[in-house]
Amino acid sequence: MTDFPEHLRPRLANIKLLAMDVDGVLTDAGMYYTEYGDELKKFNTRDGKGIELLRHAGIKTAFITGEKTLLVERRAAKLKVDDVCQGVEDKVAALSGILEKYGWRFDQAAYIGDDIADVPLLCVVGLAITVADGLPENQKVAHYITRARGGEGAVREVAMLILEATQGTT
Repeated sequence: MTDFPEHLRPRLANIKLLAMDVDGVLTDAGMYYTEYGDELKKFNTRDGKGIELLRHAGIKTAFITGEKTLLVERRAAKLKVDDVCQGVEDKVAALSGILEKYGWRFDQAAYIGDDIADVPLLCVVGLAITVADGLPENQKVAHYITRARGGEGAVREVAMLILEATQGTT
């Protein structure tokens, strides 16, 4: 990978869990509705492949989102995401519970968020990430800002960085 962020290598190499928000990270933040009230979301298949590659490398993944939809459950099941927390008001508490389950610390977790509700969690993880179109509040506290916008391969970008740092390959 070109332009690997060497200054982040120690943080990246320490990651055992990649947690992420859904809307605005795995999607383009749009919410689409049919005239019958069905909600649709567009997910990027490259992000899905990144999650799969992390799983094969032994790195756990988690969705932590304030929304609660069957769409997210289905996407998580298809990708075999390890932990899914929906309808979350306190994202720090949600991640704390996941980490406790595995016996890990906050510095062993990375989190990708795009909006104001993600800032408290970004402030406590070992690797705080926001997407290229994340809010300025997120960009101020992030260790890394992806080149890709939310829903356009940002998760895959982070997955490849973690894999390069932990496995030495991309």
